[in-house]
Amino acid sequence: MRQIVLDTETTGIDVLNGHRIIEIGCVELNDRRVSGREFHAFVNPEREVDPDAYRVHGISDEFLLDKPRFRDVADGLLAFLGDAELIIHNAPFDLGFLNAEWARLGPTGRLEERLSVLDTLKLAKTLHPGLRNSLDVLCKRYGVDNSKRELHDARTDARLLAQVYLNMTGGQSALHFQSAQRSDGPSVRQLRVDAAQIVRFAANAEDIRLHEARLQQIEKSAKGNCLWLHQIRAAQAE
Repeated sequence: MRQIVLDTETTGIDVLNGHRIIEIGCVELNDRRVSGREFHAFVNPEREVDPDAYRVHGISDEFLLDKPRFRDVADGLLAFLGDAELIIHNAPFDLGFLNAEWARLGPTGRLEERLSVLDTLKLAKTLHPGLRNSLDVLCKRYGVDNSKRELHDARTDARLLAQVYLNMTGGQSALHFQSAQRSDGPSVRQLRVDAAQIVRFAANAEDIRLHEARLQQIEKSAKGNCLWLHQIRAAQAE
């Protein structure tokens, strides 16, 4: 499964007042793994950046003067997105700006009508009702290091959101096993492993604490139905 984690920075918060995109950052996930492929572009918005927005991302009018217009990066962005599922934090905001930019180029249809979209803010509110769910808060909650994030920027935020999303939806991806196929059905190949080559690691006290905290998060999200935690409790009761 191919997914694209996407974030934008803009000249201001209100697309209806003519605010524009100034930065786009995308990170590719393949089968719940960061592939290393990214799309990133600064965009000349052909208007001034609001002072309040500048204080958030620090991207100045002078910096953007020699950057390409959206029409110059639109085809490359669409090609990178392909038919992937989009993962966006507060999706209506970014989609509103992207749709407005493409509308200026001609009738292309809304992005969410062509691609599936997962809003991590909406997901976080479901998992953690009544709590703050900004990207910084979620980084702290799910153990993602955002210490280098001083100002907002689309590429860094997309990278952080990718890690938050993976942790928020179960961490390590499911393992996929493939067996050799023959015309008369599947075959099984036995792998021989030298036990002496197996590296073993013992969990320390901090590892155990973090593991237990993670299980408690799953228990809360699953409304008391964390099977792993139930099995641990049953084993301790024997």
